[in-house]
Amino acid sequence: MEFTNDTKEAAALAVTARGNWISLHTADPGTTGTAEATGGSPAYARKTTTWTGGASDGSVSGSLVAFDVPAGTYTHIGVWNGSTFIGGFPLSSSTGALPGQAIVAVTPSISVV
Repeated sequence: MEFTNDTKEAAALAVTARGNWISLHTADPGTTGTAEATGGSPAYARKTTTWTGGASDGSVSGSLVAFDVPAGTYTHIGVWNGSTFIGGFPLSSSTGALPGQAIVAVTPSISVV
């Protein structure tokens, strides 16, 4: 089945309406939000984003979020509503192995195809 762009946009907006807390992960978070970053100094913490609808093409982008993270490789982001995991998505590209404390900046986006 193929959906119209308006339907795709409505679906993407429905997902983003469920949560605006973004997390960073070292592996696929699955359906529960596993592999979330931890530690560091300053310490890692989830960040909020502000979602903005696309051009009725089924994509929604969030505002840039910057995470303080310890050494590691970061591959996915997650979306949360408080302590409830909504879903996870691969980063457009992995950070590679960060050798020490760093800031990882991402612009989250959700697309319904």
